[in-house]
Amino acid sequence: MIDSTLSQVEPSGDTVDFKITGGSLMKFFLDTANLNEIRDAASWGAIDGITTNPTLMAKEGRVDFKEHIHTICAIVDGPVSAEVVATETEGMLREGRELASIHPNVMVKIPCTTEGLKAIRILSQEGVKINTTLVFSAPQAILAAKAGATVVSPFVGRLDDISHHGMELIEQLRQIIDNYEFDTEILIGSVRHPVHIVQGAMIGADIATMPFKVLQQLVKHPLTDIGLQQFLKDWEKVFK
Repeated sequence: MIDSTLSQVEPSGDTVDFKITGGSLMKFFLDTANLNEIRDAASWGAIDGITTNPTLMAKEGRVDFKEHIHTICAIVDGPVSAEVVATETEGMLREGRELASIHPNVMVKIPCTTEGLKAIRILSQEGVKINTTLVFSAPQAILAAKAGATVVSPFVGRLDDISHHGMELIEQLRQIIDNYEFDTEILIGSVRHPVHIVQGAMIGADIATMPFKVLQQLVKHPLTDIGLQQFLKDWEKVFK
């Protein structure tokens, strides 16, 4: 949270301090394993972390997985999610520990399944940071938070795809996590367009992860382009 103090002088001459508490800035993660996209986005100064998954890693070809994750961690000074591919608890534990050993910034992604919850509980007790992925309901998120997840990742775009309102889940989670003071952050996954980002920010989601394409869309506005062109034309008329 961002706290500040406002001082007010009373008629008596006494100074009274009021503490003003506001929310911390929404964090932006890039949902990609492409090093060129990550380097480009990092140069903007707006990226706080990275999320990857098996599909995104596969798009990069037959790279050395651990080395690739380590390289990402060297580019972005923030959480980098790397996902287990095992589906049973013991395999998740083994893979999760291996992933966590790559770099201190690695956050292990584990799906919200019964086997996954078991792994989340054990790994979180060992101090491993956990991103619980493939969350599609409030009960799933509650279970993940209770198990010790650092982050829960509801997939709003995929919910929208099946005629659900993905942002309603974000609203539910914001209220539930605040009600019970879970030490778990809400990460909006499956972001499809800038409106998802704005809606999530208004609700109070902690993090939004997005493809590079959506990050680029955030900065675009036709009136910005038109205005810049007009400024340059006016300048050239007089000063060129």
